[in-house]
Amino acid sequence: MTKKSKIVIATGGTGGHVFPASSLSDCLKKNFEIKIFSDKRGLRYFKNTEDIKLINTGTIFQKNLFKVILNLNKIIFSTIYSFFYLKKTRPEIVFGMGGYSSFPVCVASYLLKIPIIIYENNLVLGKANRALLPLAKKILVSTENVFGIEKKYKDKIFVSGYFLRKEIFELEKSHKKKDNNKELSVLIMGGSQSAKVFGEKITKVIVQCYKKKIKLKIYQQCLDKQRKEIEEIYDKHKISFKLFSFSEKLSDYYQISDLAITRSGASSIAELINVRIPFIAIPLPSSADDHQFKNAMNFKKKGYCFLLEEKFIFPKLFEILEDLNNNREKLFLLKSKMNEHSDKDSLSNVSKFIEKLLNEKN
Repeated sequence: MTKKSKIVIATGGTGGHVFPASSLSDCLKKNFEIKIFSDKRGLRYFKNTEDIKLINTGTIFQKNLFKVILNLNKIIFSTIYSFFYLKKTRPEIVFGMGGYSSFPVCVASYLLKIPIIIYENNLVLGKANRALLPLAKKILVSTENVFGIEKKYKDKIFVSGYFLRKEIFELEKSHKKKDNNKELSVLIMGGSQSAKVFGEKITKVIVQCYKKKIKLKIYQQCLDKQRKEIEEIYDKHKISFKLFSFSEKLSDYYQISDLAITRSGASSIAELINVRIPFIAIPLPSSADDHQFKNAMNFKKKGYCFLLEEKFIFPKLFEILEDLNNNREKLFLLKSKMNEHSDKDSLSNVSKFIEKLLNEKN
């Protein structure tokens, strides 16, 4: 029996880094032996954490000098820890999935002359990937024209598409026009960082829609501590709704939603596009290098979504919902436009890409 080549995937932090890493791992483990490195924050997104190597790291992009020094020590320690692990196991390739937690593992890989591949799923190259790009053999990007990649590194680029869960492509969605007399099913998915804004401001807009007799069925993601308050507001106005936690599967709601209101992290909007759900993107204003705004603008230009800045939620969100409720054909046109895009083959193409690299190496 042929021994499988070893690949290390370094991830952690937010779901935007971890979900693509998990999808990549699921695809590659058929042909490769996979080991995942993650920090503690990233562990919450994995079903099985037994085989994950835990690293304790941090970012030096802090205003607090004490935290900068503390995190610098964490980075040095994590790099040393990764160095000895990689030296012992000798993987063929190390994947860096972006975010500061991938940095120490990739630096250790470089010191050991193990090829590094980094992945960027946003439209703006993140700080960790920016630092690692000179060390990397290749950079995989989800879309063309990523901001922040210097011309001298253009030959390292491979446009891979988005790394999404297999189940996303197994969902069956109806593409029929919806009757104007039927209630519009709206999925509100804010991400844990945005729960307060989405739980308060958007809830108020939904109440406004009810008062104007706009027929909506709401599926809303919220924190447990928000549930009671939101339930009371919706019950008071007899709004049709279902609340769900961040631990529940979003894919259960994709199949029954006509429209989504969401932040514009790359993984979230890529899933919506691939399941053909038009969306209203409200970028997180504090996102690094304003990458969420650029993600949303990219897809707005392609005709897949509406772009709404958070400061204009009042009155713009109501106006968009009112218009879509009265003109359902606009949703149908957005869905039809999304048929131009598919990431179904992204991971299988990456697997072939890796095999080609390994053959060249040998």
